[in-house]
Amino acid sequence: MPVNYIALSIPFFFVLIGIELAYTIYKKLGYYRLNDSLSNLSQGIGSQLVGIFLKTITFFSYLYIYNHWRFYEFPNTIWTWLILFLGVDFFYYWFHRMSHEVNALWAAHIVHHQSEEYNLTVALRQSWFQGGFSWVFYLPLAFAGFEPIMFLTVSSFNTIYQFWIHTRAIGNMGPLEWIINTPSHHRVHHGSNPKYIDKNHAGTLIIWDRLFGTFQKEEDEVVYGITKPLASWNPVWANLHYWSDLTQTARKSKGFRDKVNVFIKQPGWFPESLGGMQHPQEIDKEQYKKYSPQYSSALNPYILVQFLIFLAVSNFLILQYRSLTAFQLCVSVALVIATLTLCGALLEQRKWVKKFEYTRLLIWILAPLVFYSHHYFSYLILINSLLAIISAVWFYRMQKLNLC
Repeated sequence: MPVNYIALSIPFFFVLIGIELAYTIYKKLGYYRLNDSLSNLSQGIGSQLVGIFLKTITFFSYLYIYNHWRFYEFPNTIWTWLILFLGVDFFYYWFHRMSHEVNALWAAHIVHHQSEEYNLTVALRQSWFQGGFSWVFYLPLAFAGFEPIMFLTVSSFNTIYQFWIHTRAIGNMGPLEWIINTPSHHRVHHGSNPKYIDKNHAGTLIIWDRLFGTFQKEEDEVVYGITKPLASWNPVWANLHYWSDLTQTARKSKGFRDKVNVFIKQPGWFPESLGGMQHPQEIDKEQYKKYSPQYSSALNPYILVQFLIFLAVSNFLILQYRSLTAFQLCVSVALVIATLTLCGALLEQRKWVKKFEYTRLLIWILAPLVFYSHHYFSYLILINSLLAIISAVWFYRMQKLNLC
């Protein structure tokens, strides 16, 4: 199996996030909020974990076409790498553009645009299910004859490149703005201002947007997020909410054709019977308020500890999943996702959070039982059990103090 360069880059990502956070605190810029940042990172964790189940299908689909149907076999030369880089970036542009122009694809990609902030944690806010279809756009490269490992290497670095452009700390970059995708260009892409919507789809090179008419220079102040705010820190709902909207619209639509069009037309499209196309409205910046429900800050230590524990667990799973059985992996991933959901529920003060947390803690305490065959996990099982018991006592005390 190929090297997972994105997983290996995660420590580097967190170092850069720490540097940007320190800079914004020093300058009092207010680019980070704890609730929003945890939500962004939760989406990134979930994307990597769900990706474990999708990557095998993706890789072997490309490999099968390359082995059986390729037209040519490119040699391993610098020119091949250069052509492949251009090819990957070109097809990324079209995948990204279609993800904004087709409702069924936008339903997955929308996750990346939900944050109302713009900082390096937003780069990690990725859809859990986008990997299930994005690979299809790159299949022409398999037919052309680009070796699979080369393709995965170039596409990984295309993704890694896009991390640093999710920042407000870097302004205009002069002549480079004409060639590469920069923070200024990508800030436009994340704007919900009508003039900025569906612009600047580039991965590495902005030339594609200039060539195909989707380029927009950063001019007015960008309002980040989506036109209909998510208003939730729940990572599961973040990945499903637009599908729910589309399904409800399809049910209300009268004819079969309109029901199908709901999924294949662009975002904002509605059948005439439901009012027709709805275009984004100008944003009243004085009235606009970011989603930030009130909760007791005394919950922050518990939320952060739970998040950091399962961030470590998720990193272990990403790097060591091949050593686990399918059942062990599923239980572990489910427990991580439950923890991410818990963090969001505490930040929102959901009424069901108490029952949910006691259920999660019980599963956490019992989870080591599925690893009984792995004798070398014995010390981890002991630590896991201790952390789970401490968390249970800690949560019980917070509940008695009416903090949640």
